[in-house]
Amino acid sequence: MNGIIDFHTHAFPDELASRAMQSLQHGCDVKAQLDGKISSLLTSMDSCGIETSVVCSIATKPSQFEPILKWSEQIRTGRIIPFPSVHPDDEQCLDRIRLIKKSGFMGIKMHPYYQDFFLDEPKMLPIYEKICAEKLILMMHTGFDIAFEHIRRCDPPKIAYVIEKFPRLKFISTHLGAWQDWQQVQQFLIGRTIYMELSMALEYLEPEVARNMILAHPADYVLFGSDSPWTSQQNTLNLLRQLQLDVEREKLICRQNALRLLNGQS
Repeated sequence: MNGIIDFHTHAFPDELASRAMQSLQHGCDVKAQLDGKISSLLTSMDSCGIETSVVCSIATKPSQFEPILKWSEQIRTGRIIPFPSVHPDDEQCLDRIRLIKKSGFMGIKMHPYYQDFFLDEPKMLPIYEKICAEKLILMMHTGFDIAFEHIRRCDPPKIAYVIEKFPRLKFISTHLGAWQDWQQVQQFLIGRTIYMELSMALEYLEPEVARNMILAHPADYVLFGSDSPWTSQQNTLNLLRQLQLDVEREKLICRQNALRLLNGQS
């Protein structure tokens, strides 16, 4: 299938990539498949028919906002769609969200573990409201994280709370709803109009479970994502194809849903 859109990838500036990859892999069971550079991501995309990748950054402290925004502007092309990041403890957070929109970006990435927040805590509510007002996409790490203790920062009940409180929020839950919390995903999220992308899920779930979850979810609300460089884009595509979904649903997952969302139609 040509024209695939990978809605969840990461990369770093060339001069920082080696150090960033070493730091992020320290103490983890996951071995990166790429070196964290944009050039390597593009090579991977070319090898498996991926037209476009969304590159997600994470500001682990407020001072990282401006460097991330500047780098995002530098790497933005027809094939690379950067999602910059804001830190919830930044006193200028709401202004930063406005600037992201003004700068022409389509979305924001946030991560409750690396940024030390809970999805439903009061300080987050004005942030969600501002993201809604600016009509931006919010790409949120959801579920547990392989590098952190399993504290319930962003579990399915919290996701449901946020979606119910902000029904206009273009909220994407990663890792098929919530990484390593898929029983609660089935209880609280499957079947609702909540966007889910597939990264780091198909590698862990039994194929029949993953297939049933995807088929039980609204067809317009599932997105392809790989979490490259932590996984192989080709391998994630292979795992998706092995589920033997119908052709139309696979097209929705691999391209059409992402196009609609990026074009502001959802």
